Amino acid sequence: MNIFKRIFRIGQAEIHSVVEKMEEPIKMTEQGIREMREDLNQALEAYAKVKAMAIRTQNSVKAKTKEAEEYENKAILLLEKANRNEITVEQAESLAKEALMIKKRLLEEIAELEYQVTVHEKSAEEVFKNTEVLKFNINKWENELTTLKARVRVANATKMVNKQMAKIDSNSTVSMLERMKNKVEEDEALAQAYGYMANNTKTVDDEINETLKGDLIENELEALKLKIQSKSEE
Repeated sequence: MNIFKRIFRIGQAEIHSVVEKMEEPIKMTEQGIREMREDLNQALEAYAKVKAMAIRTQNSVKAKTKEAEEYENKAILLLEKANRNEITVEQAESLAKEALMIKKRLLEEIAELEYQVTVHEKSAEEVFKNTEVLKFNINKWENELTTLKARVRVANATKMVNKQMAKIDSNSTVSMLERMKNKVEEDEALAQAYGYMANNTKTVDDEINETLKGDLIENELEALKLKIQSKSEE
């Protein structure tokens, strides 16, 4: 998947996170980050391979440069042998030319290898830049994801509190208190009703006795006084 498309998709998830009917933006963002990490691993692997090619090519340049110098030295040694009459001039010059031809071919190969080194180094630099961009985006979206998760937790907690305060939840504490209040009021009204019924069930004798209750005590008190007085007169 093209990395810019993926970034755009993660951006869409963040934008739509404020919409009530969103398509799970957290999971979409997590999936996007996982895919970006896969791309980062591939980019790092590609960078290592390109850098290794540049190093190997540079090593070939060094080896061939040394070899070209050796062939130049061989040509010099051949000419010196001719000066010492160890070999003929014709033989020395012929072999020296061969050595110089090999040197020339090596220098051409060196030039091509140096060009390849430049190309590999440039490619490695581009891949490295891409890895840095990926790292930046991964860190950015991981921070965004952390913020989004925190927002979700706060939103859920706020929603629960507001739901209780608004008495939307029939099982909330407020609702239970309201039901208990209604139950107490019903019990109090029922007690009053029973009291009213009890008062209405008194007989006529009960009402007479209750009315004369005070008089009976007074009469009993007077009787006791008379009894005491009669004993004293005896």
